Amino acid sequence: MARFKDRREAGQLLAQKLSNYANDPDLIVVALARGGVPVGFEVAKALNAPLDILVVRKLGMPRDTEVAMGAIANDETRVLDDEFIALLRISDDVIEAVTAKEKQELKRREIAYRSEAPPLRVTGLKCILVDDGSATGLTMKAAIAALRQQSPAKIIVALPTAPPSAYNELRSLADEVVALMTPFLFFSVARWYKIFGQISDQQVQQLYQESKHLKEFRNSALQEARFGASP
Repeated sequence: MARFKDRREAGQLLAQKLSNYANDPDLIVVALARGGVPVGFEVAKALNAPLDILVVRKLGMPRDTEVAMGAIANDETRVLDDEFIALLRISDDVIEAVTAKEKQELKRREIAYRSEAPPLRVTGLKCILVDDGSATGLTMKAAIAALRQQSPAKIIVALPTAPPSAYNELRSLADEVVALMTPFLFFSVARWYKIFGQISDQQVQQLYQESKHLKEFRNSALQEARFGASP
């Protein structure tokens, strides 16, 4: 049974659980592209925080890309499900071929989404890492590993839904994990949404740009509150 109307509603509900981080000047919301961006946009807007994007790619099986054997977050970060790989006897050649292919797509999306924006920087910041859900935890693990390289002050994983297994694994890697629901009978992330269509590159770009405009508006309003409106 669906619990969320869509990703944006899930983000609004998630923001309520994260309200203690509102208006923190050292906070940044990082959304996993593509599905996590509408969720992260609502979280960032509600908490009055900047939004940035992290591109993460699942390493799917060659004959069934929906079945994940790992994930990558950038050229240096790769997480593999060693148990699953050993069980199915997946060769190193297959893993490397899939990784190379997904690295190309990751780079394409980085260029498409970020355009001329500077690279993601989270050093010394409290970082809320958002996705639309997590079935295996693999993409979120890759995201955490990528951000750890930059020494953030804190990593808070925020998810509308995840099974207990993924939730518990992520708790061992992040400083804090916030999930709205952790159903034992999980099946898939899509099951918990009434509307769960694919998010397009254009939607990601639009929300990312809109978040920048919100930031500029907040900064302008803050200056006005401090020093008064210009004559």
